[in-house]
Amino acid sequence: MAGFSLYCFINPRILFTLPSESPLFVLGSDKCSPATRRRSRKTRGFVVTYAHSNPKIINPKKKSRYGQTLSPYDSDEDEELDDESDEEDDDWLLNDDFAEVTEYEKKKPKSQKQTIAKKGVKKGIVKNWGKPEESETDEDYLDIGISRNVSSEKKKERESWRLDGRGKVSSRKYVEKLYPRLSEEIDIDPKWVPLLDYLSTFGLKESHFVQMYERHMPSLQINVLSAQERLDYLLSVGVKHRDIKRMLLRQPQILQYTVENNLKAHISFLMGLGIPNSKIGQIVAATPSLFSYSVENSLRPTIRYLIEEVGIKETDVGKVVQLSPQILVQRLDITWNTRYMFLSKELGAPRDSVVKMVKKHPQLLHYSIDDGFLPRINFLRSIGMCNSDILKVLTSLTQVLSLSLEDNLKPKYMYLVNELNNEVHILTKYPMYLSLSLDQRIRPRHRFLVELKKVRKGPFPLSSLVPNDESFCQQWAGTSVDTYLAFRQRLLLKEFANKYDKRV
Repeated sequence: MAGFSLYCFINPRILFTLPSESPLFVLGSDKCSPATRRRSRKTRGFVVTYAHSNPKIINPKKKSRYGQTLSPYDSDEDEELDDESDEEDDDWLLNDDFAEVTEYEKKKPKSQKQTIAKKGVKKGIVKNWGKPEESETDEDYLDIGISRNVSSEKKKERESWRLDGRGKVSSRKYVEKLYPRLSEEIDIDPKWVPLLDYLSTFGLKESHFVQMYERHMPSLQINVLSAQERLDYLLSVGVKHRDIKRMLLRQPQILQYTVENNLKAHISFLMGLGIPNSKIGQIVAATPSLFSYSVENSLRPTIRYLIEEVGIKETDVGKVVQLSPQILVQRLDITWNTRYMFLSKELGAPRDSVVKMVKKHPQLLHYSIDDGFLPRINFLRSIGMCNSDILKVLTSLTQVLSLSLEDNLKPKYMYLVNELNNEVHILTKYPMYLSLSLDQRIRPRHRFLVELKKVRKGPFPLSSLVPNDESFCQQWAGTSVDTYLAFRQRLLLKEFANKYDKRV
């Protein structure tokens, strides 16, 4: 082997990886000049090198479900990957399972050719040696790392993705037929089809692929096996199958985030906050963008800010993140300070009260002051509540700041005064009233007790609205749950009919 030389006829597309102590055979390319071929024949048509010369060579036996090999250059970047791309790392044409066999030396002694072939088969590297000295228009393929006994269906699938003699994928018409709408919007590379087919199993359609392309074009260039590995991991930690589509539309870069250096690190971070495994999938589905933030440089500082600056106890941080995963990707120094200063100035809220609000309902850090806080505070003032009463209500039931004025707060207030004969100050004692459903809880229980003639004169007791249905029937109605549920169903149908008649 010492006398062999490395000529220009080496084709990088035809690399067969071996263990680090084994040689790597590289066949010559039919694209070289005749002179080069003559020189190659003098050197027996192949060159010997070693696998450890390229640290990025991967295991050739690792195959995708679509017949493509795993990209040998998989990104290990785990931080801020929004602008990163796998274009070079996932070039399937450079890693096709069925690399074309170039013209082989005809004058090579038969015994030597057989010896090389036997060695390749014995090592499990070359299982289908191409015919020597075939016409250049013939297509010979090397089946690397794939079982000899394959079904006809898999063979048919492979044939559809073979390369022609010029190294071009000859399936563009097939792609246009398979994804006609997408082909009109963007210029689809046929190499994307296996990935598109796989993502379609999550409910993604052509219009969704256009959105992903416009949001982050490199996301459609990912090797399908790499994408499957990453999504399978997310499913394994509790992400629901139905949530994958929404996650990819919001953060298509997820397909680029490596499992070992990105996804696992972020999942371990969440578990370290005391979040139970059963909640991890929900948090990831709600905030897929958290994978684009550095654990050490962004996420951990956010948690430290919650503890040291806001005043959330370390034991409560996990609960806060469960209630509002978006808090991990916010600029807390801005959102906290502006909302704390507003509540302090507007209602005279002490710091402890605001911290309680954040602990119970951290979503308030997302709400707009002008469109969220002010309209609801002004409404409570308009119905006769003073600042101290408003503060009591907000501290006990902070989600009032998220309720609709027209569809929720105003109708409940009108029913409280006109139907339940209560004064507004009762809300400081029973702020939960504002969080209960008017149609499903408040009105049915009130009407049910009225029908049973178990309502005393005067204000209706709001305490009857608090317990669950079973306790309500035992303590207040004295009937079975089925009786109450049947009444509620009739009432709902009647209310629906009345609303429908008004619309007509």
